[in-house]
Amino acid sequence: MGQGWRKDIGFRAGTGVFALLLILIVGAIGVELTLQSMQSISQFGLDFWRTEIWDPVAGEFGALPFIWGTLYSSILALLIATPIALGIAVFISELCPALLRQPLVFLTELLAAIPSIVYGLWGIFVLVPAVRTVEASLPDSVRSLPMFAGPPLGLGMLSAALVLAIMVIPFTSSVAREVLKSVPPAQREAAYALGATRFEAIRAALFYARTGIVGAVMLGFGRALGETMAVTMVIGNNPQVSLSLFAPQYTMAAVIANEFTEAADDLYLAALVEIGLVLFIITLLVNTMSRLLIWSMARSGAKAPAAEPAAAPAPGTA
Repeated sequence: MGQGWRKDIGFRAGTGVFALLLILIVGAIGVELTLQSMQSISQFGLDFWRTEIWDPVAGEFGALPFIWGTLYSSILALLIATPIALGIAVFISELCPALLRQPLVFLTELLAAIPSIVYGLWGIFVLVPAVRTVEASLPDSVRSLPMFAGPPLGLGMLSAALVLAIMVIPFTSSVAREVLKSVPPAQREAAYALGATRFEAIRAALFYARTGIVGAVMLGFGRALGETMAVTMVIGNNPQVSLSLFAPQYTMAAVIANEFTEAADDLYLAALVEIGLVLFIITLLVNTMSRLLIWSMARSGAKAPAAEPAAAPAPGTA
């Protein structure tokens, strides 16, 4: 008994060291980024977050265009990719014939394995001309709207959002598919026993797996926030804050990749490192908020059966 207890303590301590190491790595990244960007932090302060001017020659640096471009492109990609990814996951796990299931799973995972530079090249040669054609074909009444204003260049926010959406779909759909596979068969059988249609039974499974699906969506969002090369090649790389889908814009990862080797003085280099720090902070905030959302959904789901013990579930719910 005593020897088993000591082994258990040793196992806990050993695994705890790896967990502590992960925390230390994240903390070390944050500390190093802060130290390397201290010159920019001390000179610009919080104005760095809300200033639109990016002029290395004049020594004026503001990260607002890059923050806007990163969040705007990622949110647009998420809005485009989420319904498609969930549709793929539902079809493969619930409706797909057995003969097609494995080939579709393989193709989905293959999309996730393609390097981002390949997506960028495809975007340059295929997607950008297609987007340019669509932009040029829009009537003037539509292009007069702020969201569609600007010259039909093809390079811009719309192309970046579409590339990001294509890159996000495999990650979100793969995780959502595995979550749906983990739903107990009893959930679907209970829905069928209550007279539910197949659509309602699938909706019941989706409701049961909603916490994991939200986690899959947030995983895709995190992937979109940090994407660099594919976005750099199609977004146009113009530091401006614009609502237009046609306007060339910029992201934090793209400006670091494009200008880091060109930083001619210490302040310029510190400003680029601070952009990396801002991206690091935003990523932590997004992941923290997504984790809080998942926890709140899990707690509400656990309390729901106890709140109404006498109520009979309706078809399409779990």
